[in-house]
Amino acid sequence: MRATTIHAPFDIRIEEVPDPVVQHPTDVVLRVLRACVCGSDLWAYRGESERRPGQRIGHEFLGVVEEVGAGVTGFAPGDLAVAPFVWSDGTCDYCAEGLTTSCPQGGFWGTPGSDGGQGEAVRVPFADGTLVKLPADAAGDDRLLTALLALSDVLGTGHHAAVGAGVTAGSIVAVVGDGAVGLCGVLAAKRLGAERIIALGRHPARTDIARAFGATDVVAERGEAAVAAVHELTKGQGAHAVIEAVGTEQSMRTAVSVVRDGGSIGYVGVPHGSGGGLDLGVMFDRNIALRGGVAPVRTYIPQLLPDVLDGTLDPSPVFDLAVGLDGVPDGYRAMDERTALKVLVKP
Repeated sequence: MRATTIHAPFDIRIEEVPDPVVQHPTDVVLRVLRACVCGSDLWAYRGESERRPGQRIGHEFLGVVEEVGAGVTGFAPGDLAVAPFVWSDGTCDYCAEGLTTSCPQGGFWGTPGSDGGQGEAVRVPFADGTLVKLPADAAGDDRLLTALLALSDVLGTGHHAAVGAGVTAGSIVAVVGDGAVGLCGVLAAKRLGAERIIALGRHPARTDIARAFGATDVVAERGEAAVAAVHELTKGQGAHAVIEAVGTEQSMRTAVSVVRDGGSIGYVGVPHGSGGGLDLGVMFDRNIALRGGVAPVRTYIPQLLPDVLDGTLDPSPVFDLAVGLDGVPDGYRAMDERTALKVLVKP
């Protein structure tokens, strides 16, 4: 089969690789119908996260079950299913507590020895604990299928940030970051009942989506000017809840500066030098809470799925460029150059 591999910074290739097969009784083989490129994939693409030459890449996908291991009870050939970006066994203490990303037997797609999502098929370990079944008729609805793909990562990650930030009905929320995760954070905050959502972003095409998703205000400034703008919008107090969806030092500094005393920051941006934005003395004095990390999206998918199916949540607009498998290298380039927000892959 064909799959996406990474060989060096800015060197993404589509190559022939061995077909996936059932290796353990708990495995299934999933034929990929939809995948995508994640903003976190760009760290490897730019050489900021180390990868082995020829390593698979991609961790967001859904598809149809083709082969089932003897120990799998919840899936059969022909079932449509979405995969969260981390596989998990579904039976350990962490999985029972909802923290599936800490499963001792879990792992991330594309790590050495595993398949990546940007390919024609994937071997899925612990299928009963990992996959979530989708309605079969969704396969014939292109928009819905694209919306469902967001459950594999960005929608659940935005929701994790909103939960970590303590978004509640009537709260004021600031969202730092206008990428796909930040935009899904806007959707999540709206779903949780936020009264006012302030989106921080400079790109009109993205902030237009933010407004469509429920943002009531847009702040295009950066740094101290952005902080001042948020304080002006909130009577000088700041936001009750802040979603940090970038992971840089500047974005974390902004998050700390725009949260109100007694407020919370939900952080899901993959950290890249963001620790310098944390002054524990300031956070202590102002009673600021910080919660977040790798989103256990497997736990969130059943919660969010009904709203995606009935159209209450429609994250599909974050996918603004669609490519076939051969177009994946161009898709990475487009996202790196910020001419695309999030690239949809149709193998």
